[in-house]
Amino acid sequence: MSQAILKVEGITKTFPGVKALDNVSFDIRPGEVHALVGENGAGKSTLMKTLAGLHRCDGGEIFYQGAPLSLSGPLDARRKGILLIHQELSLSPELSVAENIYLGAWQTNRFGMLKKRELRRNATTALEALGCGFGPDVRLGTLSVAMQQMVEIARAEAFSANVVIFDEPTASLTDSEKDQLFQTIRGLKARGVGIVYISHKMDEIFDITDRITVLRDGQVQGTVDTADTDLNQITRMMIGRTLDAYFVKAKAEFGDEVLRVEGLSKRGLFSDASFSVRQGEVLGLYGLVGAGRSELVETVFGVRRADAGRLFWKGREIDWPTPRQSIDMGMALVPESRKEQGLVLMMGGRENTSLPHLRRFSDLTVMNRAREMAVYEKYRSALSIKTTGPDQAVSQLSGGNQQKFVLAKWLCAEPGLIILDEPTRGIDVGSKSAIHELIADLAEQGLAVIVISSEMPEVLGVSHRVLAMSEGSIVAEFKGDAMTEEHLIDSVSHAREPVAAE
Repeated sequence: MSQAILKVEGITKTFPGVKALDNVSFDIRPGEVHALVGENGAGKSTLMKTLAGLHRCDGGEIFYQGAPLSLSGPLDARRKGILLIHQELSLSPELSVAENIYLGAWQTNRFGMLKKRELRRNATTALEALGCGFGPDVRLGTLSVAMQQMVEIARAEAFSANVVIFDEPTASLTDSEKDQLFQTIRGLKARGVGIVYISHKMDEIFDITDRITVLRDGQVQGTVDTADTDLNQITRMMIGRTLDAYFVKAKAEFGDEVLRVEGLSKRGLFSDASFSVRQGEVLGLYGLVGAGRSELVETVFGVRRADAGRLFWKGREIDWPTPRQSIDMGMALVPESRKEQGLVLMMGGRENTSLPHLRRFSDLTVMNRAREMAVYEKYRSALSIKTTGPDQAVSQLSGGNQQKFVLAKWLCAEPGLIILDEPTRGIDVGSKSAIHELIADLAEQGLAVIVISSEMPEVLGVSHRVLAMSEGSIVAEFKGDAMTEEHLIDSVSHAREPVAAE
C-alpha cells in the first residue's frame, strides 16, 4: 500500500449556522481514483474546496507529500500540484486554449510582456500528452463542452499536478465523451496522479474508482475498497437504509379516471397516442431520448398545440387547454429542466412557490405576504427543504432542494393530476428517495400521477403501470409481473404495434 500523497486529519469547517465538516479524515494515494460520495449538503464540495485552497479549515491538519500544507488560495494549490476541476468550468471563452491553461499564471518577461512563444510551446506539450485533437491557438469558445473540459485537465499536465479533483465531470457529457474522459482519467492514474472523483452516478463510481469514502452530514461514514462493496452498502452508508427501501410504491387503490387521451398527434414529434390515468394511480412513461415523452405531456398540458386527438378530463371531453387553463382545472407539470423551465433562479423559495398562483395570494392588486409566507412554510416543512430563509436565491441551493421547490410550487395548487418529467435527474440518492416517497404519498392521497423517467429501476419501482414509447409512439403497456427491465428494453428497442401485457 503506497503512502498517501494528500491527507487530511480531523478537519472541521463551520459556516454561519452550519457545521459543514466535522472531524473529517481523508487521504489520496498516488495512482488511485478515490470516490467521494454523499447526499447534497453532505460536505463533499466543502472538503474539496478546502483541499484546493478556496476555503480555510477551522481545525485539523492537511499533509501533502508528507509535510504540513498551508494554501493561500487556488493558484497556490495549482502551483503546488493540486487541481480542482469544477462542474461549472472555470474558463474564459474569448481567450485561446493556451491562455486558458495558464490563466492566472501567465509567463511574462521582466517588462511584464506575455511570453507567447513559451506559453504556446508549454501548452502544446500539455495538449499532446493528453492526445487532444486541437492546438493552443484555438479560441476556447469554439470548442465543445467535452473539449473545454480537456483544457481544464491539460492544466494538470502543465502544472505537473499530483492530485486532480473531478467534481461531477460527466454532468454535461454524452456517453462517447464520458468514455473519452474515463480514458484520460485512467491515463493520469497510470502516471501516478492521485484522483478524487465526485459524482451522484453510481455506475460511474463502480466503473472508474478504486476506493469510496462516504460523507453524511459533514462526517465520514467510512472508506471501502470499491471491489469489496456494492450499491446496497454504499446507499446504506449514505442515507441510512438499503436499496430495498429505496423505491416506495403506493397502494394499488384506484378511483375514478382523471385524464384520458385518445389519438393524440403532433407532427414530427409523436402520433396516435392514447392513454388514461386514475385517481391514486402512478403511471410511468419510459423511452429513450427522442422518443417523444416530454413533448407528449407538454402537449397534454397545453405548452404545445396538438394536430389531432381528443382530451377527457374527469370523464368529460374538453377543448385543448392553454397552460393557464390546465393549472386552473387542476393539472400540474413539473418540467424536465428545473433551472431553465421550473424556477426563477435569482428569486427565493417563497416567491418561486407562489409565482404561478399570484391571484391566490393577492387582495385585488396587493400581495398578502402573510398568506404567501404561511404556504411557503407549510411546504418547506412538509418537503424538508433546507434553506437559510424564504428569500435565499434558489440558485444557491442543492439540486435536491431546488427540485423540492418546483414540487412545492405545484403542490400548493392542490392539483388532481401531477406530471413529473425526470423528477430525480441530477440529485443525490437521498433526495431521490425522498421524492419517491412523496410520489407514493401523493397517489395514496388520491392524486393521479404521471412519472417520466430515463432510469428503468425508478420508473418500475414507483409505477403501477408503465407505458413504453419509441420513435413517437406508445408501443407497449406493462403492469404486474410483466413490468421488468427486459420487457422495457425489448419494447423500446424494437418499435411495433401497441400491445398490452398483464
